[in-house]
Amino acid sequence: MKFTDGYWLLREGVTMLRPAEVHDHEVLGAELRVHAPVKRIVTRGDTLNTPVIEVSFTAPREDVIAVRIRHFAGTPAPLPRFALETASTVVDPEITHDEEAGTVTYRSGRLAARVALTGPWHVEYLWDGELLTSSTARSIGFAQVEGAGPHVLEQLSLDVGEQIYGLGERFGAFVKNGQSVDIWNADGGTNSEQAYKNVPFFLSSRGYGVLVDDAGPVSFEVGSENVAATQFSVPGEELRYEVYGGGNPLAVIDRYTARSGRPPQLPEWSFGLWLSTSFTTQYDEETVLSFVDGMAERGIPLSVFHFDCFWMRGFHWSDFTWDPTTFPDPRGLIAKLHERGLKVCVWINPYIAQRSHLFAEGAELGHLVRRTDGAVWQTDLWQAGMGLVDFSSPAAREWFAEKLDALIDDGVDSFKTDFGERIPTEGVVWADGSDPLRMHNHYAQQYNQVVFDLLRERRGEGEAVVFARSATAGGQRFPIHWGGDCESTYVAMAQSLRGGLSLVSSGFGYWSHDIGGFEGTPDPTLFMRWVAFGLLSSHSRLHGSSSYRVPWQFGEEAVTVMREFVELKSRLMPYLLDAAAVTTATGAPVMRPMVMQFPEDPACRTLDTQYMLGEDLLVAPVFTASGEVDVYLPAGRWVHLLDGEVVEVGQGEESDGGRFLRRRYDVHSLGLFAREGSAPLALLAGDGASAAADADAGSGR
Repeated sequence: MKFTDGYWLLREGVTMLRPAEVHDHEVLGAELRVHAPVKRIVTRGDTLNTPVIEVSFTAPREDVIAVRIRHFAGTPAPLPRFALETASTVVDPEITHDEEAGTVTYRSGRLAARVALTGPWHVEYLWDGELLTSSTARSIGFAQVEGAGPHVLEQLSLDVGEQIYGLGERFGAFVKNGQSVDIWNADGGTNSEQAYKNVPFFLSSRGYGVLVDDAGPVSFEVGSENVAATQFSVPGEELRYEVYGGGNPLAVIDRYTARSGRPPQLPEWSFGLWLSTSFTTQYDEETVLSFVDGMAERGIPLSVFHFDCFWMRGFHWSDFTWDPTTFPDPRGLIAKLHERGLKVCVWINPYIAQRSHLFAEGAELGHLVRRTDGAVWQTDLWQAGMGLVDFSSPAAREWFAEKLDALIDDGVDSFKTDFGERIPTEGVVWADGSDPLRMHNHYAQQYNQVVFDLLRERRGEGEAVVFARSATAGGQRFPIHWGGDCESTYVAMAQSLRGGLSLVSSGFGYWSHDIGGFEGTPDPTLFMRWVAFGLLSSHSRLHGSSSYRVPWQFGEEAVTVMREFVELKSRLMPYLLDAAAVTTATGAPVMRPMVMQFPEDPACRTLDTQYMLGEDLLVAPVFTASGEVDVYLPAGRWVHLLDGEVVEVGQGEESDGGRFLRRRYDVHSLGLFAREGSAPLALLAGDGASAAADADAGSGR
C-alpha cells in the first residue's frame, strides 16, 4: 500500500503523522519504551494537541528484538495472533543510556537497537556492532486513509546491493526488491502475483530477518514506494514487528523458526514417490490398482497413492463419504494398497457443500461460519451452496476432526488439505470474535493444524503428514506444502521453483510441486525434465488436472527416466534424511536457495533457476526443450553426480569466486553437482560419477 506521491507529497485522501524526535524514554522491567511526539517540543504549550507515537522494544528470545509502534493504546489487539514461542529461560536484555552520545541502546544477545534521544527520529539495528538497517526520520508513520481508516507503517533502510527474499510462496521474481506485495491468501495459481501461502517475514542478504507480527493484510513495498527502504504497513492503531539477527541467512532462519515453530520429524515414506489419480480424470478401483501394479511391473517403487477430489461424489464436497459407484469397498481397496506396501492419502477441503449430509448437521450445531444476521454464510463458488467450517470454535474443530477420524479408521494415512484461501471478510462473524480481516490468512493455519494434530494423535509422533496448499507464518509446523496449480510448461516449471525458493526463505522446511504441471498435459520431453526436478525435491508427487501422470502415458523412455530418478532418490535417502534432521533441529530447509548456502558469493544472491538440496548437492533443472542449461558453481571442487565431470572452481584469497557453465544434457540427466568428498558421492560410490572423481583425484586433474 502506497501513501506518498513522490518524495514530498502525500496521496490524495491520506494524512500522515510521523514521530519528530524522542521526548522521553522509560525502562519498564525488560521493556524499553520511547515516546515520540509528532513535532518538536520547545515550550510547554507544544505538549497540547500534539499526538505522540509510542515505540517499545522487548526481547522475546536472544538475538531477537520485538518492536511495537502504537498510536492509541485503548484499541485491543485484534485476534487471531501468531503462536510465537518465547525462550525457555527469560531473556535479560541489556539497556544502556549513553548521555554523551545521546542514545539509549537495547541489546538482546548480539542484536541491538540504538535509539537517538536527540535530533530527528532515528533507530539503528546492529549485529555485533555492525549496522544492519535503520528506521529514520521519514520511516514511521500513522496514516489516516480516506475510505480505509487508520494504518501504521514503518520503513527499514536498504543498503547498496541489499536484496530481500521471502514473504511466502511467490511465483514472480525471487528477489523481492522493487515489488509491492500484499500478504493476502488467494487461490490464484502460479501464473499471477497472488499467492496461496503468504508469510509476513522477509530475509535480507545482509544477514537479518523481519517478521511483521500481524495475521492480517500486511502490505509490503520493497524498495518500491521508497526505493531505499522496505516498507510495511497494517490497518489499525498498532504495528508489531520483530527483527531477527544472525549474520547469515541460515542463522537467521534458525532464530526465526525457534520463535515461529520448526518443522517436525517426517516419516521416511513421505520422501518417496506419491502417485495421484489426478483431478477430473475418470478413475475407480480398477484404475487405481492398474496404476499401482503398472508402476510395480515397470520397476518404479511407489510410497503413497493419493485419491483426489472425486473419491467423493460431485456436489457433496466435503462429506467424507466414498462414492459407492466407483469405490464400493473402500476399506478393501485401502487394504490392497497397504498390502502392496503403500500409504494412502485422500483429498479434503474445509468447505461443506449444501448437498453434503454434514451441512445440516454443521449448521444446526453452529459449526459453520455465520453471517452478521445469524444465517449460515454460503456461496456457489466451488461447491454449490457450500458453507465454511468455523475453526475458531473448539467444538467445530473437534467435530471436523471426528469426521476425519473415521477415515483413519478405514486405513487412510494422510490428508491433502487443499484450499483454505477464499475466506470471506465482509458480513461474517467468527465464533471466538476473531477479526475477519485477520482470520482470512490465519484460517489456513487453524485448518491444517486440526488435521495435522489428529494424524499425530492417531499415527504417532513422526508419522503425521499433510499435503497442504494454503499457509501463513508458522505453517511450517504442519508439513508438507506443495506449490498449487501450475501450467504444464517450462515457464510454469520455473515459476514453481521460484515459489518454492521464496517459501523456504520464509521459514518452511519442505516443499513439493505437481510433476508435469497441473493444467494441461505436458509433452514427453517436458514431463521427463519435470520428473528429474520433482525427484530431486524434498517431496515428489505425480499429479495433474484433466490427464493422468503415470509415466507410460508419455512413452517408454519416460518410464526409464522415472525409474532412474526414483532409484537415484532412493540411493540418496540417507543424505536426505540427515538433511531433514537438520531441518527439524534448526529450521534449515532441505531445498534451499543458493544465497542461503553461499551468502558471501555475490553471484548467488539472484540465482533462482538452481538450488541446493541439503548442503552438498547442487541441482540445476533443465528448463528448455533443447536440454541446454546454465549452471553456476561456487568456489570449490565439484563432481557431476551422474556423468562424473569434475569442475574445480578457484578457491582461496586470490579466487575470483564461482563460475558459470553452459551444458547440454539429455533427458536422463540435468545439472547435478556434489561437493567433492560429500555424502552424495559416497552414497553413489562405484557409479560413473564417483569412479571419475577418483580417477581425477589420482591424476591430479
